[in-house]
Amino acid sequence: MAINPDDIKIIDSGGAEHPLMKERKANYAGLIGFVLIFGFVMGIFGGVAGMVLASSLPEDVQQKLGLAQVKNLVSDVVRTEKVTVDEESATIEVVGKVSPAVVSILFTKSVTVSDPFDLFGQGQRVIEEQGGGTGFIITADGLIVTNKHVVSDSSAKYTVVLSDGKTYEAKVAALDPTLDLAIVKIEATGLPVVQLGSSDGLKVGQRVIAIGNALSEFQNTVTTGVLSATGRSLVASDASGGRSESLEGLLQTDAAINLGNSGGPLVNLRGYVIGINTVTASGAEGLGFAIPIDEAKVAIDSFTRTGKIIRAYLGVNTIQITKELAQKRSLPVEDGFWVIGDQYQGVPAISPGSPADKAGIREGDIIVAIGSEVVGKNNSLIAALRRFSPGEQADVKFYREGSEKTVKVRLGERSD
Repeated sequence: MAINPDDIKIIDSGGAEHPLMKERKANYAGLIGFVLIFGFVMGIFGGVAGMVLASSLPEDVQQKLGLAQVKNLVSDVVRTEKVTVDEESATIEVVGKVSPAVVSILFTKSVTVSDPFDLFGQGQRVIEEQGGGTGFIITADGLIVTNKHVVSDSSAKYTVVLSDGKTYEAKVAALDPTLDLAIVKIEATGLPVVQLGSSDGLKVGQRVIAIGNALSEFQNTVTTGVLSATGRSLVASDASGGRSESLEGLLQTDAAINLGNSGGPLVNLRGYVIGINTVTASGAEGLGFAIPIDEAKVAIDSFTRTGKIIRAYLGVNTIQITKELAQKRSLPVEDGFWVIGDQYQGVPAISPGSPADKAGIREGDIIVAIGSEVVGKNNSLIAALRRFSPGEQADVKFYREGSEKTVKVRLGERSD
């Protein structure tokens, strides 16, 4: 908006125009004209410097020129650019710090397949299957964490490729019986390692970085995003749909987790591993999931102490109760786990000689809590048992024929 010098009034104590009126009008007009011209020139060369000079003007002149709003806008732009630069610098620093400890895990397997074109042989030929995933080094002497589904085939040969291209034959040291987690060992020393953080206290919206062997071909691919949610549950299946697994308590992120990224680290901007990338939603973009690192740290600690991953064991086969199932079968509760056998798979409801068997738990009981852990749709029985140690005594609360009961159970030991 243009300012007319004639609009500027200087009044003396008697209400009349001051004798210096014309002189001050001219001064203000010159000053205003100078500021406008100078601000335009400085805008061409970067308006920030112009605003610094303009800020030295008297406050009433700044208000008339509308400079306060412009200064605020410039400050917001500078602040946004600073945050962006800081975040970019942090990402680059973290990637440089973590990437050397991220490895590719490749597998090869000889498979016999039918060959309809082999008219003179036996109609079969041997082919070599290949694939892979990701892992990260946790000890300088070669312990590597990855997903169980990456190294679960006992007939396959596994090779670890370091970030510098060196290769090592890998041995599967331990598989977690209840979590998609495995520990692999290579014979090496002086290796770079990651720093394990904590998944406790994570905030939705915080920035995260995923690093992995995308498509089993593009090593140490980096993607970034935010932590979209925590405590997610889903049923994951392999590419063929022939094997499925229930996963609970997962971290959700929109950082791209591609095929081959399984087992790689999910890292915060401080460079600490907060999760293990495990699965991505088929047919959806920006929907990846990771195992919280605190869940994995329990397994790692178990392995370093005993040489295997040990979990607490109850010895029951159950199905989760839904509202529809409760109504259909007239069950006393609408949430919990119903102890029932699987006749098609030949799995009994209660494993003979198990802790549940010894405590008197029966087929048909509905388990609703273990210790202080309420179990149901928001907390699976397996997830609750992971918070107990083998040999620990726990109160198991359940319903039997409509009545609530509690028994003490000495939990057993389970390992793969």
